[in-house]
Amino acid sequence: QVQLVESGGGLVQPGGSLRLSCEATSSIFSVFVVAWYRQAPGNERELVARISYTGIRNYADSVKGRFTISRDNAKSTVYLEMNSLKSEDTAVYYCNVERTPAYWGQGTQVTVSS
Repeated sequence: QVQLVESGGGLVQPGGSLRLSCEATSSIFSVFVVAWYRQAPGNERELVARISYTGIRNYADSVKGRFTISRDNAKSTVYLEMNSLKSEDTAVYYCNVERTPAYWGQGTQVTVSS
């Protein structure tokens, strides 16, 4: 069983940066495909970024060039570095282990506002 804990969210002004972390409690974290999703009120949960266990990365078009997903398998942690933040990035951000069944964290709130 996998437990995921997101952290690093908060309030940031437009153009600012945040670094989110997703720490997993799993001895086999290194073989997981991990993704960051986000969900704003009234919206569907959407994929933001994904990283495979080999380090292959995928990004939503809306965040390409601004967000970077990375992983530190020794720490069982996946990061999402967010730069040039926009108000449209405001959402609860969740990490997800793409297994069957999937595992989700509790989410961390990111608010981009002046």
